[in-house]
Order: sequence, then structure tokens, then C-alpha cells
Amino acid sequence: MTSFSDQLVFDSQIINRFDVNGPRYTSYPTADRFVETFTADSCRPWLEKRTTVTNRQQLSLYFHIPFCNTICYYCACNKIITKDHGRSAKYLKYLAKELALQSSYLTDGDNEVAQLHWGGGTPTFLSHDEMRQLMAATRRHFRLVEDGEYSIEVDPRKVNRATVELLGELGFNRMSVGVQDFDESVQQAVNRIQSEAETFAVIDAARASGFGSISIDLIYGLPKQTVSGFERTLDRVIAANPDRLSIYNYAHLPSLFKPQRRILESDMPTADSRLQILSMAIGKLTEAGYVFIGMDHFAKPDDELAIAQREGRLHRNFQGYSTHSDCDMMSFGISSISKVGPSYYQNVKTLDEYYDRLDGGVLPIYRGLALDADDILRRSIIQSLMCHFELSMAAVEAAHQIEFRTYFAPELEALREMVEGGLLRIEEGRIAVLPPGRMLVRAISMVFDKFLRADRESKRYSKVI
Repeated sequence: MTSFSDQLVFDSQIINRFDVNGPRYTSYPTADRFVETFTADSCRPWLEKRTTVTNRQQLSLYFHIPFCNTICYYCACNKIITKDHGRSAKYLKYLAKELALQSSYLTDGDNEVAQLHWGGGTPTFLSHDEMRQLMAATRRHFRLVEDGEYSIEVDPRKVNRATVELLGELGFNRMSVGVQDFDESVQQAVNRIQSEAETFAVIDAARASGFGSISIDLIYGLPKQTVSGFERTLDRVIAANPDRLSIYNYAHLPSLFKPQRRILESDMPTADSRLQILSMAIGKLTEAGYVFIGMDHFAKPDDELAIAQREGRLHRNFQGYSTHSDCDMMSFGISSISKVGPSYYQNVKTLDEYYDRLDGGVLPIYRGLALDADDILRRSIIQSLMCHFELSMAAVEAAHQIEFRTYFAPELEALREMVEGGLLRIEEGRIAVLPPGRMLVRAISMVFDKFLRADRESKRYSKVI
């Protein structure tokens, strides 16, 4: 197992050489490879087959709450900008319908939940009564285990102490707090004005309410962002002592996401400035004692993510890095993606389609994929690289009954340039990502993605760094 105490190496020349467009690999195959011939009828057998497993896997549940009061110009999420709670009230009624319908394919006792996450949009758009309603509907169909991980994404601008206390009463014990950047000029450029005081008040309330893990989300590469400005943000964030931090790479794709068209190209930091910001952030966080988990995640050494990585249990799914690798994920709401057995399926993206399908008694699925043996094999390799920065060829051979060097001869040849560039080492029976390659693990993983052979430079993906 690679030692994660090794210093993370940031080499701008290497990054510039291998910084290509590529997926984030929250799944493999990625969602853009799902097909519309996979329908509600296609997913039902996989839900029913869970009951034939001798030791039933615990479940992970995800709920997409798409509503936001205001628009953040950088956002690429599936969202609905509104102040009308009549829309969320109707949406919750249909979430309850979907909960009942999807869970009906499970047999009695096959409903134990170890993880739950509310994402968005802005989950805290919901009123207190609506939050109680959604959690009550969830508990009618699923049993949330006592020591589970129950998390929610929070916008501090829309949350007070009473809301945080209610979330604790409902069973939430983990919170992800959106910050992005405290610099006022950056906030104005992206239409997200958020004070430090209101942000830290929410974090203090969460700790007082017994939340076991607090994560802060930041973004680098935003308009008006500078090295010195982002350093001041990091100083304030580190002083707040979060358990985890995420520093996401802003993907400026205005041709795909209309709100981003309100961002002036002239305000965007240069590629060199972005690298300087990232380099500074990595240095400050590692100096402050945080462990680099992978890609854009950092955690304290005693955090569950860091422990899971050291013990080889880390996993990656649609919510990012996770400690529960054995969970099937059932997801609810527009555009949400489920993973059950060797299948993925995604819901329709608009409210009208969502309501129409559920009114017809049909799961609101519009595309998905049943993985074949090659997909599962490649998924295991990409998971290992993304989560652990290494791969045992012998373990892959034993699990999938292949001869690694023969099966992946083209891939091993393609990795040669990265070996020569110092990103990784290929030994007898082992591929190890070296410290200079950890920031580029997405590019390394892309070599094993069979779907990218024809369109590796596709502009539908963001840059790796």
C-alpha cells in the first residue's frame, strides 16, 4: 500500500504536459455513456435481485432537491430558481410517490440504509415542515441504521441555528458547507454574496448540535480570483478547523451552462494563475495537517475518509469519495443517478417529465446502463487508481480471471509516456501512482476508459486540473 504520508508533489511543467479534458469518474462508465434503451423495466430486475443475495448489502440513498432562491453564475447543477414554496411542496409529494414505487421492488427486510445524502440545488430551501415530511416519508420505506452517515449540503445564507438544530433532530450527522471563496470581488462576480460571520455561525451551530463531520467546499479558477485573495480565504477556512475540505476546479463551459454566460471572460484567471492558486492551496492544507485524499479532497488524518484510504476501503460514487464501498445507491428526484448491482440508471431532468411518469405509475428513468464484464473490470481499475493511487495486477487477475499484461497491452503501452514523465511506476505486478502524478490521477485513469479512445479530447469534459 502506498504511504500517504509522502509529500504531494506539484510540478507545473508536468501538469501542463498532461492536463487534458476528462471525466471526474464518479462512475464508470460515465453518465454520458448511458443509453435511453435502458428503461424503468430494465432496472426493476436489478432491484429485485438484491433479495437473492445471501448477505444483503446496506443501501445508500440520495435525494436531489433542485430548488434555489438565487442563481450562482458558476453553477452547473440541475436547479430551479424560485422563491415559491408551492413548487417544493408539490415536488415532495412526488418524491414520496417515487420512494414508495422504487422501494416496492424490494422485499421485506431489504431496506437497511447506512448512508443518506440530500443534495441540490439547495436542500435547505425546504421549510422545516417540508424537511420533516421528507425524512418521515423516507423512514416509512427504509430503516436508517443507528450508526449511519447522514449528510446534507448547506447554503449558510439560507440557514439559521434553529434549522441546524432541526437537521440534527432529523438524524443528520454530517454537513457540507458551501463557501467557494470569501473574497468579496469574487462573490460579486459569481452572484453569491456570503459573509464569514453567517458561514461560521452555521458551522458552530452544527458542532453544538452534535454533527460528527463538517466539510467546507471551495472552488478555484473563479472570476476575479487571485493567489493572495484565495490564500486569505484558506486562512479563514483552516482557522474554522473543518474535518474535510473540497477544492473543486471550476469548469467554465458557458456553451453548456447558460448561467456561466454572465461571467466575463476578461475576469477569468489565466491558466498559470489557476495553477498558482492550486499549488498554494495544496501547500497550505498539507502544512496544516490535512491528508490529500484524491483529486480535490482533503481530510484530517483521523477523519473516516483518511482512515478508509489507509485501510484500502475508500470508494468513489456520485457524491464523491465514500467509506462504504459495498452500498447499492438508490436515488430520488429529477436527474438523480442510482447504482444497483451492475447497473446505473438516471431520472428524467425536468419536473414535468418527472410528474408525468410518476402519475402513470412508472419510475421516472430515462437512461441507464447494464455493465458487462469488461465494464466491471475497468471500473475496478479506475476505482483503485482514483481512491488508492495504486493497482495490484494479481488482485485484478484473481477477481476477473484475466492475464493483465495481455488484456491491457494497449493501455500499458499508452502509460509509457506517463512513466517517462514521472507520473507513475509499473513494477512486477503493480502500478503505483507517484506523488507528482496524484494531481493527474484522472488523466491516468482515462487510459483504461475504452469509451475515450475515439474522443479523448472531447470538450464536453473539463480540464483535469
